[in-house]
Amino acid sequence: MDSSIYPQATPELARKRHDLAPGIADAFKAFSAAVFAGGALPGITKQLIAVAVAHVTQCPYCIRGHTRAALQHGASEQQIMEAIWVAAEMRAGGAYAHSTLALDTIEHSHAAGAH
Repeated sequence: MDSSIYPQATPELARKRHDLAPGIADAFKAFSAAVFAGGALPGITKQLIAVAVAHVTQCPYCIRGHTRAALQHGASEQQIMEAIWVAAEMRAGGAYAHSTLALDTIEHSHAAGAH
């Protein structure tokens, strides 16, 4: 990571973040643990979802952390890359699907006589 844009995550920064809002930090940690605990979806699937979402949200810390976690859960390099491609398709698909808003606006502008 480019440290000029994204500082290195350190134990000191984590401690400061916790100390500034301990109740919220503890609640978030508990929430995260509950989300990634075993359930109807196995851990590997949850981590692959997290890798995909991290690419859509473009969080470099999440990309690195969840890629490591996916590998630790046994995900292959191919599974991780396919998850990333799913994210890319969904992001592109969203833009394509929402083009209906622009087309609808164009149609209504023409109907109203605006150009």
